[in-house]
Amino acid sequence: MDYKKYIAEKLNLKELTAEEVCSYLEIPPENDMGDYALPCFRLSKILRRPPVKIAQDLAASFNCDEIISECSAVNGYLNFKVNRKGFAGTLLNKILEENENYGSSDCGKGKTVCIDYSSINIAKPFHIGHLSTTVIGGALCKIFRFLGYKVVGINHLGDYGTQFGKLIVAFKKWSSVEAVEKDRLKELTRIYVKFHEEAEKDPSLDDLAREYFRLIENGDEESNRLFNLFKKITLEEVEKIYKMLHVTFDSYAGESFYNDKMQPIVDELKEKGLLKISDGASVVDLEPYGMPPCLILKSDGSTLYATRDIAAAVYRKNTYDFYKCLYVVAYQQNLHFKQIFKVLELMGKEWAKDLVHVAYGMVSLEDGAMSTRKGKVVLLEDVINKTIEKALAVIEEKNPSLPDKENTARAVGTGAVIFGALCNNKIKDIVFSYDRVLNFDGETCPYVQYTVARCNSVIAKCEKAEFTGEVPEIGAEEYAVIAELGKFGDVVKAAAEKYEPSYITRYALDLASAFNKFYIACKIAVEDDMLRAFRLAIVKSVKITLTNALTLLGIETVEQM
Repeated sequence: MDYKKYIAEKLNLKELTAEEVCSYLEIPPENDMGDYALPCFRLSKILRRPPVKIAQDLAASFNCDEIISECSAVNGYLNFKVNRKGFAGTLLNKILEENENYGSSDCGKGKTVCIDYSSINIAKPFHIGHLSTTVIGGALCKIFRFLGYKVVGINHLGDYGTQFGKLIVAFKKWSSVEAVEKDRLKELTRIYVKFHEEAEKDPSLDDLAREYFRLIENGDEESNRLFNLFKKITLEEVEKIYKMLHVTFDSYAGESFYNDKMQPIVDELKEKGLLKISDGASVVDLEPYGMPPCLILKSDGSTLYATRDIAAAVYRKNTYDFYKCLYVVAYQQNLHFKQIFKVLELMGKEWAKDLVHVAYGMVSLEDGAMSTRKGKVVLLEDVINKTIEKALAVIEEKNPSLPDKENTARAVGTGAVIFGALCNNKIKDIVFSYDRVLNFDGETCPYVQYTVARCNSVIAKCEKAEFTGEVPEIGAEEYAVIAELGKFGDVVKAAAEKYEPSYITRYALDLASAFNKFYIACKIAVEDDMLRAFRLAIVKSVKITLTNALTLLGIETVEQM
């Protein structure tokens, strides 16, 4: 049942609706404090009484029953304890019945969320710097779908700009179709780096590159044939990575898609008196809002990122009529998104308030930063493959007779990379460490996957014990797991509301930790049929819930480890 709703309706506060009281209720950090708590500090202004007095008065008037067994006032909090037997029986039955749907909801029904993420650059390698945007965006897509939203995953390809003129110059001077088709992105990276080395000695190469990009824009057949070859090779190569990370897209409409959609934006900005000339460039003045001007057209009339992003936002609203449009892009672009959101607001687009920049920190390896121009990149495929190799080495050392070792190593290694990028608040910078993410004992993905494998082992040994809903006296370790299981739906909703997949990684670690304490403290294959069935139901519920949590992150579980 919905305990929050039950408590809110039973409190019957005249000054607040039941929905408002529901939104104030929270889960205390420790089980012995209670199962739900109402912080009365937020009510003080509404009820015109001190929070401690509010809590005491509400506790005195609250009638406990077979559902809420205890209500107490503690330092301005109103704490509730549910009937634990009833809660446990209802929850375990719910999880076992709903299985892969446990934690899901239809709260997003009828609403569309666009999620712009990964947004790789054509003809550039998929490197470790793309990891966060790809796995955060991929997880958010899965989380919102789990909550009933229609999700449009968009890979806003970087397929526009002078760099493609540079590549064509480099290709004509130092490469061939055969070399590009043979070595693919490695060859494209090689000639891109060589172009920048040579352009330092001969600046006329930059002028030639600009001319070739102009030819692409004007539909030159040969230039576009080469550009399309580079694009085809890039998408084929990155698709391998996306498959490993369990990431998919509904749209690959990149920057070039908006070529014919920018002029109407420029015209509208002019019509509304928002476009001003500054040093020959066309800008929107944002000084009154504490920001530098937003560049719309360069002095030569060419467009910029902002022009294309504004056009893209308008196109997405017209095409998908989104409820929210998320941009999963590093925090270095904070100003850029503030500017384009403000420009759209000034254009009178009331839906500008529904655009959200989901900022994240940078990912680097322990030996430092990267630069594509200088050829200093760490390929994401290499990182994943190295992690899989390390996972296989750990399996060979700890459990050499494990069946299907290669597939298990793939799931563990790939999961470690994803989980490592999602385990902390998304805004934090990450220094990726192979040894840390593959630790089976620490707060890592292999620890959670091992917990699921442990559940499988227990279930295989006790399969005959069927849970009927009967619940014995519940011990502390048992209830600690049950309490964690009950939080999952709220955690998924919070992850969506805050655009923060790390809520689910932290939850998975907490549930795994609670389960492993229960596993050590409570024998499951006991003689008592009711106790064995009850404890086995806990094990099955943990397996289901951890599997659902990892699936939302794009991570596979394994049968054995």
